[in-house]
Amino acid sequence: MKITHIASTAILATTVTVFGANAGTASEHESLYNTVAALDTAVFNAFNHCSEPGQLDKHASYFAADVEFYHDNGGVTWTREEMIAGTRKNVCGKFRRELVEGSLEVYPIKGFGAIAQGSHRFCQFSSGVCDGLADFTMVWSEQNGKWELTRVLSYGHRPASNP
Repeated sequence: MKITHIASTAILATTVTVFGANAGTASEHESLYNTVAALDTAVFNAFNHCSEPGQLDKHASYFAADVEFYHDNGGVTWTREEMIAGTRKNVCGKFRRELVEGSLEVYPIKGFGAIAQGSHRFCQFSSGVCDGLADFTMVWSEQNGKWELTRVLSYGHRPASNP
């Protein structure tokens, strides 16, 4: 029983660390995490298939018109239109993004939405090699049941070690 209590305490401590000490119940945390994780999957599924008809528009639909996108190597874009033009030119048909398993963390923003952060790797379509790694922070806004990205930071781009 002592081991179970220690494990339960460790899980609770992790929950408090990930979501903040006064952020609501565990079920609210789990629900928010699941929502944001599903959004992350959806936005990047469209990103990964953006060379296919309709997928770039679908990807764009997850971003606010005035989204700010900060990229340590590419600079800053200030609109969805500008960001999507960069995606069309630099991403579509070239590589895909994969979330690093276990890296996604979600933090609520009271009365607004959530912050998602984690790490992702980039894999070349031509070779299948996942040769890039970076960290991200994304700010999701929820208004009337619709979630959209208002700020995106992609940084710490570096070579990925391939086992």
